[in-house]
Amino acid sequence: MKRILVLLVGVVLFSCNQKTEKDSKDDTIENSAEVLVEPTKPEETEFYEPVPPTVNPTGQNGVPSDAIVLFDGTSLDGWERAQDRGKATWVLNDDDKSMTVNRGDSDDNATIQSKKVFGSVQLHIEWKSPEKIEGKGQNRGNSGVFLQGLYEIQVLDNNDNDTYVNGQVGSIYKQSIPLAKASVPTGDWNSYDVVYHAPEFNDAGEKTKSATITVLHNGVLIQDHYEIKGTTPYIGWPKNPPHGKGPIKLQDHGSPVSYRNIWVRELD
Repeated sequence: MKRILVLLVGVVLFSCNQKTEKDSKDDTIENSAEVLVEPTKPEETEFYEPVPPTVNPTGQNGVPSDAIVLFDGTSLDGWERAQDRGKATWVLNDDDKSMTVNRGDSDDNATIQSKKVFGSVQLHIEWKSPEKIEGKGQNRGNSGVFLQGLYEIQVLDNNDNDTYVNGQVGSIYKQSIPLAKASVPTGDWNSYDVVYHAPEFNDAGEKTKSATITVLHNGVLIQDHYEIKGTTPYIGWPKNPPHGKGPIKLQDHGSPVSYRNIWVRELD
């Protein structure tokens, strides 16, 4: 008799446990169903915070009101020699408010960089190759725009002038071939509009997130959220030294390339 009672109690307890587990599962299913119910009122999918800041797109003589103007044609005060941080010696051109690589520089390396340093940015920059065509391949209208002083967008006169495609105009030098060549005629003004997100590194100096870059050349998409592998050296593989913010660098590569209307909007 005792054995029968024990068995009956066990069956009852087992049944109760099963019901409890079933009820729990049913509650979970109902809760999940509640989460997945589609909104039926428009206000249920409307957000009012955070409120984006207001930017006047032409608030600074045609430049966005929240941008940092790095060069407007009036002076080189915001720039320095990249080699030794000395005074920038490029030529100012009053007629079109541009600056041109100074080939008369004493040590044959007139690369300049912004005195301000940046991480992630939106960059606008205009450039033109010399009207007088000289050289071929990489020796014609060669320069470069470097983000954080390390990652180069190639500047080159490729009009009727072929070269290796990962080093042509609009390439991420030696890494990413541009999606198109969108150059204007030699001697006319080109524009680059860039959205760049800086790489990230941990405390051990290891890269945890690669830089990405999107480039429009004269309004044409040529780099589409490309993940930069590392530095862009002429020889060797990309490297990933840990670093923080860095300057915008404009390369002297032996050709009198000109630049104008340079501004950035900080994204970090």
